[in-house]
Amino acid sequence: MKDAPGFAAVEARFAAYLRDPAVAAPPDDVDPARAAVYARLVFHNVESLLAQCFPVLHSVCATADWQALVRDFLVRHRARTPLFPRLPQELVKFLADGGRAGDPAWFAELADYEWLETECAQDPREIDDVVRVDPQADLLDDVPILNPLARARAYRYPVHTIAPGRLPQAPSSEAVWLVVYRRRDDSIAFLQLNAVSARLVELLARNEGERSGRALLAQIADELAHSRPAQLIAAGRGVLADLAARELLLGARRHAAADDVESRVK
Repeated sequence: MKDAPGFAAVEARFAAYLRDPAVAAPPDDVDPARAAVYARLVFHNVESLLAQCFPVLHSVCATADWQALVRDFLVRHRARTPLFPRLPQELVKFLADGGRAGDPAWFAELADYEWLETECAQDPREIDDVVRVDPQADLLDDVPILNPLARARAYRYPVHTIAPGRLPQAPSSEAVWLVVYRRRDDSIAFLQLNAVSARLVELLARNEGERSGRALLAQIADELAHSRPAQLIAAGRGVLADLAARELLLGARRHAAADDVESRVK
C-alpha cells in the first residue's frame, strides 16, 4: 500500500496529459507515442459523443471552434458522473456555469434543449408502468395526468429554431416555453407552449393535491385576474384535449372524492 500515493501521482499526471496533451507531459515511464494514441482516443470519443448528442450545436460551430469547445470542456470541467452516456449532461453544466469567454449567450440554452431529447430517450421508465388512467374520466372535471417523461423549460432564446444561418441576435421579448417528452411509441416530441398552457403544465407537474383540470384552470384565471374566468375554463377544455391528443397528457383519473362517493353508494 505504500506505493499507492506514488501510483496516484502517476495516474493524476497521466489524466492531466489526456485532458490537455499540448500543455501537460505524460508520466516519465510512459512511451510518448503510445500516450499520444490514448490522448487522441479520449478526445475523439468524447468529441463524437457530444456531436451526436448536440447535432445542432455542432452544426452551428466551425470545426475549429467546436474542437476548441470540446478541448476546453475536457481541460476545465470535472465531471461528476461515471457513466459515459451521461457525459453530455456535463457539457450542459459546463456551459451553464459560464462555458468559454466569447461563446454566444444562447449556447447554454441550446445545449440544455438538445440534452432534454437524450434524457427523455434514456429514461428507463415505461409510461404505462408509471401511471394509470381511467378511460371514463374527464380531463376537465377529473384529474388530468401529465406524461411523467415530459421536461418543460422557459428559455430566453428560441432555441428550437436555431440552425446554421438562423442564429438569434438577441433574446426574445417574451419567454420561450418548450416541452420535450416521450410518447408511448418511444418517439420524442417537442411542443412550444404559450404562457397559459405553460402554467397549466407547471401546475399539472406538481398536482400533489390531485385537483381537477377545472380547478387548475380556475387558479390560472385567478392569477391572471381574468375578467371572464368561465370563458378561460371553457377554452381550457380544448387545450387539455389537444395536449391529450399529443400524449403530453395521458388521460385522467377520477378524483378521489368522487371515487369515495361511488364506493359509499355501492
